[in-house]
Amino acid sequence: MHSQRFYTFSASCPDQVGIIARVTGFIAEHQGWILESSFHADAIDGRYFIRIEVKADSLPFTLEEFRQRFTSIATDLRMDWRINDSAVKKRVVIMVSKQEHCLYDLLARWQAQELNIEIACVISNHETFKGFVEWHGIPFHHVPVTPDNKAAAYAEVHRLFDEAKGDTMVLARYMQILSPELCAAYAGRIINIHHSFLPSFVGAKPYHQAYTRGVKLIGATCHYVTEALDQGPIIEQDVIRIDHSDSVEDMVRYGKDIEKTVLARGLRYHLEDRVLVHGNKTVVFR
Repeated sequence: MHSQRFYTFSASCPDQVGIIARVTGFIAEHQGWILESSFHADAIDGRYFIRIEVKADSLPFTLEEFRQRFTSIATDLRMDWRINDSAVKKRVVIMVSKQEHCLYDLLARWQAQELNIEIACVISNHETFKGFVEWHGIPFHHVPVTPDNKAAAYAEVHRLFDEAKGDTMVLARYMQILSPELCAAYAGRIINIHHSFLPSFVGAKPYHQAYTRGVKLIGATCHYVTEALDQGPIIEQDVIRIDHSDSVEDMVRYGKDIEKTVLARGLRYHLEDRVLVHGNKTVVFR
């Protein structure tokens, strides 16, 4: 990431002649200084994807005026687009249950300023990490989830997320299935870490499933949450090799390291607007 302030423009539109010329021409016309650019054409779906970083102080107007001036071009190109300011930290709400490794890793990266975010709060269906989270000066909310109170519980999660002015919700080994209403309300804004190399071993106890199947690779998957369990667009994945001598407990231990790094990378890509979703797939500009 650049040390100076910059704007990140990301977009997708139907593939056609002149997309780059229209976008970069608009930036150049206003003396914009491009720091980084990435493009991808999907020949099968006929879709074009763009990500551009522009030095903020090279433009003669505000971000809001950029949006106003660029709207006509975006309309002509039938473009889905956004532009964000690197100086504005994204507000992240972390959800966790009883597994600590992903939560600990995210807080360590946040403390080290490795992740340029504000952690607005932590929500859990258990009180296990209340003291640990509050020691970091982060608000902690205990929202129990039972078979009888799920609608009320997720209504409270919805309220807390909005109250915290959250931008992104991260399920850091949150072992509950979110309500369809919550998934729909924050589509493309909820990130999960699943402890298997999806689409293999969906659902509960994937390491046990992998052990029973006798696989030679185990992995982790960071993906967007949708109503369909563990079926959302994939952001990042990684694997590690195992063999016949490894027990389920060994696999769980190995897997925790992969889960932490995959979640951190996937979250970073999302926060830096490097992920563009198209249907159930993603384009990730690393």
